[in-house]
Amino acid sequence: MEINKIKTLGDLKKAGWKSLSIKEEIRQNLIGKLKNKEAIFGGIYGYEETVIPELERALLSKHNVNFLGLRGQAKTRMARLMVNLLDEYIPVIEGSELNDDPLNPISSFGKNIIEEKGDLTPISWWHRSERYTEKLATPDVTVADLIGDVDPIKAASLKLPYSDERVIHYGLIPRSHRSIFVINELPDLQARIQVALFNILQEGDIQIRGFKLRLPLDIQFVFTSNPEDYTNRGNIVTPLKDRIDSQIITHYPPDLETGKKITRQEAVIKSGQQNIRIPELARDLVEQIAAEARHSEFVDAKSGVSARMTISAFENLVSAAERRNLINGTPDASVRFSDIYSIVPAITGKVELVYEGEQEGAAIVARNLIGKAVRTLFVQYFPHPEKSKKSKERPVYQAITEYFSGGNQVTLGILDTPEAYANMLDAVPGLDDLIFDSSLRTEPSDRLFWKEFILFGLSEYSVISKKILEKETRFADMLGSLIDLENLDFEQEE
Repeated sequence: MEINKIKTLGDLKKAGWKSLSIKEEIRQNLIGKLKNKEAIFGGIYGYEETVIPELERALLSKHNVNFLGLRGQAKTRMARLMVNLLDEYIPVIEGSELNDDPLNPISSFGKNIIEEKGDLTPISWWHRSERYTEKLATPDVTVADLIGDVDPIKAASLKLPYSDERVIHYGLIPRSHRSIFVINELPDLQARIQVALFNILQEGDIQIRGFKLRLPLDIQFVFTSNPEDYTNRGNIVTPLKDRIDSQIITHYPPDLETGKKITRQEAVIKSGQQNIRIPELARDLVEQIAAEARHSEFVDAKSGVSARMTISAFENLVSAAERRNLINGTPDASVRFSDIYSIVPAITGKVELVYEGEQEGAAIVARNLIGKAVRTLFVQYFPHPEKSKKSKERPVYQAITEYFSGGNQVTLGILDTPEAYANMLDAVPGLDDLIFDSSLRTEPSDRLFWKEFILFGLSEYSVISKKILEKETRFADMLGSLIDLENLDFEQEE
């Protein structure tokens, strides 16, 4: 249909246009996409077998939807992608405040202009990108904001009595007629405002003040809510929950690979960072930290750990390498394992701690999460240090422990030049053998990153000691470190 040539109601009728409700429109387009096996929710990972099929079933049933899940679970993004299920263009009566369908007007303006001009009624075409309205539920939201109210200024300027329907100022919901309307964080909406939605959801119409006005609105409603809100800040009143047809529960990425896809897609690599090499293990570590946080006894499980944490953490990791390059004036195009502590601010700002976590301190909890992630990943690639000690054969880490027990230390500064960094790690015997024996298919440029990983892993299993200072990380013999601590305590007592 050549919409550029259709400019009046008469043209629309001749073209054979048939009006559909928005839910029927979404249903028909969804059916077409499913038959053609087209991607509907591109960029959403981890929901292929869970959330997306549930949403598709709800839309086929012409349901209003509530996405229930913790923060950072792509609830709003799913709602925004539903715009792709709308027709590219639909006709509206030109100048209509409520986006009237030329074949089925609901406003007095639309009805009057058709009665006056008939088939000469001018129409315009409305793109699907404009058929989406989103409102965040905040304490200051009123019924007038959402539904509408009498506007005394309009009445005075137009010299109209308050009995005239034209004095009404319509709210967001009526103005979203024939659109998708999203309310984010629904439980935060005051209970009396939620009550105002009853008629709209059940009967599909609104009533404003004392007017005998019934507008049969055609809207696809989508709500998002956090289960924590049901107990802490607010709740969804029971009759409103009853009127929302389908409640779809969202979740976090089910595995590291899915998490990495999301972070890779969402993290913003700035200009000047494109040449910085990022070993795959670094990406694994960032995702594993989030996984540890979601199961940590110090982190409030009801609040969740947003995917935004891994995105921010990854960006900080890359920026740590960029900062070193800028200060040293060297093209050190690689993230180092010790850069991982640069993500602590991204963790502390994104997790809600329980009482025990608050007692520990946010920074300490963040470092503990990093340590747990290192422990988890280390035994996926190398023998468990405890088991290797009990082995009758020569312990796999003996060369490394002998190096440190001989009084040697490894000090890795956050601003070390590439040469100093490489020399320090290459001096430790046994690291290359471990990487080779584990059959790791690592890039040569990642060799030093893996060597660092081994030292961090052994320190987490108390094979060697690790001390984190402001500008460096120092590895040493475990026993020697304990003796140094005892001597320090003795000197302080004296």
